[in-house]
Amino acid sequence: QVQLVESGGGLVQAGGSLRLSCAASGRTFSRYDMGWFRQAPGKEREFVAAINWRGDTYYRNSVKGRFTISRDNAESTVYLQMNSLEPEDTAVYYCAARIRTTYSYTAAGSYDYWGQGTQVTVSS
Repeated sequence: QVQLVESGGGLVQAGGSLRLSCAASGRTFSRYDMGWFRQAPGKEREFVAAINWRGDTYYRNSVKGRFTISRDNAESTVYLQMNSLEPEDTAVYYCAARIRTTYSYTAAGSYDYWGQGTQVTVSS
């Protein structure tokens, strides 16, 4: 069982930056693929970024070059550095974890554990 707790959300002006953190419980963090998803009001949850157990990273096209996902296995924490934020980035951001699988990193259903979410609001 893995528990995930996100932090770092808030209100920021367009062009600003935020860093989200997701702290995981358990001693097997290094074995998990980690992902960030987001959900805006009235929209479906969508993939943002993922980092696998080897450290390979994956991003949705609209955040490439602006967002960076990273992990610190010693601290059992995954981060999402978000720069050049746009109003369209406004959403609740969720951290997710999964055991290695062949399913696409973008598939929310392939993740086994989820955090409670943290609100990110970008004003224009």
